Amino acid sequence: MSETTTTDLYEVTMALSYVRERMTEPATFSCFVRQLPPDRGFLACAGVESALSYLSRYHIRLDDARAFAEALGRPVHDLMPLVGMRFTGTVRAVPEGRVALAGEPLMEVTAPLPQAQLVETCVLNHLSHQTMVASKAVRCVLAAQGRAVVDFSLRRTHGTAAGLQAARLAALTGFAGTSNVATARALNFPAVGTMAHSYVEAFENEEAAFTAFARCHPGPVTFLVDTYDTESGVAVAARVLRALDRADGSAVRLDSGDLQELAFRARAILDAAGLPQVRIVASGGLDEFAVHDLVSAGAPIDVYAVGTRVGVSADAPHLDSAYKLVEYAGRPVMKLSSAKVTAPGRKQVFRRPGCVDVIGLAGEPAPPGSVPLLRTVMRSGTRCASPLPLEEARRRLAAEVADLPPAARKIRSPEPVRASLSEPLTALTAHVRRRIEREVFGTYRAAHRGRITG
Repeated sequence: MSETTTTDLYEVTMALSYVRERMTEPATFSCFVRQLPPDRGFLACAGVESALSYLSRYHIRLDDARAFAEALGRPVHDLMPLVGMRFTGTVRAVPEGRVALAGEPLMEVTAPLPQAQLVETCVLNHLSHQTMVASKAVRCVLAAQGRAVVDFSLRRTHGTAAGLQAARLAALTGFAGTSNVATARALNFPAVGTMAHSYVEAFENEEAAFTAFARCHPGPVTFLVDTYDTESGVAVAARVLRALDRADGSAVRLDSGDLQELAFRARAILDAAGLPQVRIVASGGLDEFAVHDLVSAGAPIDVYAVGTRVGVSADAPHLDSAYKLVEYAGRPVMKLSSAKVTAPGRKQVFRRPGCVDVIGLAGEPAPPGSVPLLRTVMRSGTRCASPLPLEEARRRLAAEVADLPPAARKIRSPEPVRASLSEPLTALTAHVRRRIEREVFGTYRAAHRGRITG
């Protein structure tokens, strides 16, 4: 399947009309999230790197034109003006691993209008999905309060591509490892995994299963102990680990039931067996809310394996994201639709300590004590620099999250940090609004004056 044809049809219909009308002047589109989902005090920006990779490869070929023509029910000849088109624009973006707030542009794309329009669908998909998952994942790290968190999401993400992204975002947000072998290998990120209940069931009893597993795999092992009875399983695991002298670095995994109560009982069994060094891993429907509750209760769990609910961001499975035109041919534009008003012009986000942000115009001076977030990452369709090393992005995200107000970091009922607008942006917004109201509504009133007053 072509990346180029992986788009919404209306992108093609608009682009074709722009080309026909010779509307090919530079246009700037801004990608942002209007409102944060419930129980989110901030976002973790992600997806920029894959969006840039997509833009750098963008190329409409003859086969793509044929696909567009078929979808439109038109002859291929009508689509030929698009053939050969590549993305030649400039991109400014918030680098991955930065905290982002509602209303702030994550990325601004400036390119000839047809190009900037055609790439909307995929750019918005990359940024929306990955920012959504990263924002939930980093909250799991917050909830764990220093305990290890690992990614077990691949089996139930919405497609394997989404699973690969989720594992990469786990690495970005501070996880200790992933079960996803492909991502672990690609990123030099620890691969983690234990066994399934089917493995235990295949043997005559738990002792035979645990012994065989330990003999097959040198070094530390993790035994899944809740196939039949959790407390009995922990006792069998302790016996096998002692018999094989494999306790150091090894663990037992709890995957069902009352994890808080079972963790206390498992810890007591292991300690009574003289195995205080054996860790407890918990899994099974966990996300930041469950992790928070377990940590708050003092459950003796050393590693939290989160999967489905994080990989699909179950409680907030989408972002209220948008990709909106803010400037065309040097003319600032805005949308006035009810509840969906946009601010005109190319923008910049100025950050002060504590993520006290000001959204301003791209050309205005930075307020005292602030730094601009959006950087030019692509010019003339070519990346300006190599991708930021993931470890560096990971450290930066951890530092920015730590710098947030405590109320924004709360797991339940956080208080979102809100950005303010600069005076120049506020003034431009008012000016453009007046211009639109004068030109659009004035024309409407003139056309209907007789009908209205008659």
